Amino acid sequence: MDAANKSSEGAPFILLGLMTSPGQRWPLFVLFLVLYVAGILGNGLIVAAILASPALHAPMYFLLAHLSFADLCFTSVTVPKMLANLLAHDRSISLAGCLTQMYFFFALGVTDSCLLAAMAYDRYVAIRHSLHYATRMSRTTCTALVGTAWVISHVHSLLHILLMARLSFCASHQVPHFFCDHQPLLRLSCSDTRHIQLLIFTEGAAVVVTPFLLILTSYGAIAAAIIQLPSASGRLRAVSTCGSHLVLVGLFYGTVIAVYFQPTSRYEAQRGRVATVMYTIVTPMLNPVIYSLRNRDVQGALRSLLPKQRILASDF
Repeated sequence: MDAANKSSEGAPFILLGLMTSPGQRWPLFVLFLVLYVAGILGNGLIVAAILASPALHAPMYFLLAHLSFADLCFTSVTVPKMLANLLAHDRSISLAGCLTQMYFFFALGVTDSCLLAAMAYDRYVAIRHSLHYATRMSRTTCTALVGTAWVISHVHSLLHILLMARLSFCASHQVPHFFCDHQPLLRLSCSDTRHIQLLIFTEGAAVVVTPFLLILTSYGAIAAAIIQLPSASGRLRAVSTCGSHLVLVGLFYGTVIAVYFQPTSRYEAQRGRVATVMYTIVTPMLNPVIYSLRNRDVQGALRSLLPKQRILASDF
C-alpha cells in the first residue's frame, strides 16, 4: 500500500447525512428532533409504568419493557449524532467511533428483532394455549427469552464488527448516510468484502428472517383462533390489534431486509437512507403506541405516574 493510501486509511469518515441542500437543514432538524423526543418519552414512560405498577408484571409487559428499553437505546445510538451533524460544520467521525456506533446499532437492532418474535410467541400461547399460559410463559421462561435475545444480538454484532475492523478504507471517506452502516462503508473499502457479504446473507438471515417467519407463523395461528371467537365485537377488536401489530412488524422487517439483503454493488444511498429512517426512528417511536398506549392497564399505570393522580388517589 502506498503512502497516499495509508494517509487516506487513517483519515476520519465524513457523514454526509440526509440533506441534499443547506435549506433542508433546519426543517430536517426539527422533524427528527420531534420524532426522537416522542420516541424517547413514549418508550421511557412505558418502561417506568411497567416497573412502577404491580399490575403490569405479567409476561407480556415484562417483554414489552425490554422492547421499549431496547428501542430507547436503539434510537439514541444514531439520532443524536445525526441531529448534531445537521447543525455542525464538522461531521467527521473516527474509525473507532464508527465501529462503536455500528456495534451498538446492530446489537440493539437484533435485540428488537428477537424481542418482537418473543412477544408474538407470548400472544400465541395466551390465545392458543390459555389454560397452560402461566406454566408455558413463567418468569423463568420470559427471562430466558430476553436473555437469549440480548446474548445473540451482542454475539452477532461482535462478529460483524471484528470483520469490519479488518477492512482497509483507502478510497473516499465520505459516507452517504447519517450514521456508520454496513452497506455504505463496504462500498468505501478497498478490501475484499465478499466474506462479510456472505455473513450478512447467512448468519444475518438467522437473526432477522427467522424471527420474522416466527412472527408470521404465530400471527397466522392467532388469526385462526380469532375466527372462532363467538363475539363479533371481540373479533373486530382482535383483528384491529393484530393488524396494527403486523403493519408495524412488516414496516420494520421489510425495510431492514430491503437495505441489508442485497449485494453491495446494487446498494443505492438515497433509497437506503429513506428505508433506514423507517426502522431506526419511525418504528421505535410507533412501538409504544401500537403495543401499549392503547392498552387500558398501561393507560391506568401511566395515569398513576402523574403527580396529580397520585394526590387524588391518596385522598381516598
